[in-house]
Amino acid sequence: MRIVRFRSGDRPQYGILDGDRVRALHASPFSLRGRAALQDRSSLDGQEHRLEKVKLLAPCTPSKVVCLGVNYRSHAVETGLPIPPVPLLFLKPSTAVIGPEEAIVLPRQERRRVDYEAELGVVIGRRAREVPRQRARDFVLGYTCFNDVSERYSQKSDGQWTRAKGHDTFAPIGPWIETEVEPDDLAVESFLNGERRQSGRTGDLIFSVDDVISFVSAIMTLLPGDVIATGTPSGIGKMRPGDVIEIRIEKIGALKNHVVEHA
Repeated sequence: MRIVRFRSGDRPQYGILDGDRVRALHASPFSLRGRAALQDRSSLDGQEHRLEKVKLLAPCTPSKVVCLGVNYRSHAVETGLPIPPVPLLFLKPSTAVIGPEEAIVLPRQERRRVDYEAELGVVIGRRAREVPRQRARDFVLGYTCFNDVSERYSQKSDGQWTRAKGHDTFAPIGPWIETEVEPDDLAVESFLNGERRQSGRTGDLIFSVDDVISFVSAIMTLLPGDVIATGTPSGIGKMRPGDVIEIRIEKIGALKNHVVEHA
């Protein structure tokens, strides 16, 4: 099942993507009513929209995005960084989130290098606190594509990553939440202006989805709609104004954004 968040008219709605049609939902898939109703599709409100006639939005509105650094073995080799003994965490603010086809805005600063990072995003479906590893999947609504946009000069100079990773528009998510996929061995790719730049598999993760959910939820409560970005494979690179960056994940879909200069 592919869950979308979309706009048709003035207000955002949730829906289910069925081929080239979007079927609207009565309730949020993150609510108790919505989660229960999705099992038998009883939350569908009867309204259908052609996909080409609606605007897809970021498929959730996270209170926070929890990201992992250096979580692919290939990326550790690429950057010359050691394998971390525990998951290396940082946060992106909710204000960094954008959806498919929206613009990544380059920051206005004298020196900058803004990179793409293709990642599998884990969308939390219900409140999670101190989750045992063996129960981690019970708290997942589904999976999505994520681009961990990063500015390298401030990342290096600051020694911590909030400024480098937290600019507005630096957390593209989408195009939907896929609920019927296993995350353990999926192809993760990025394409810059149609040319493939990254190609990895989630089987190369140092810390698995289950490991990460258990680890993070022991530190902070994860709320419905929160996103965990699981790290990027090797092949990261620079984006420039006018570029189109596309994140593709096997069995999930493709997230496309364009890059613009700060107005």
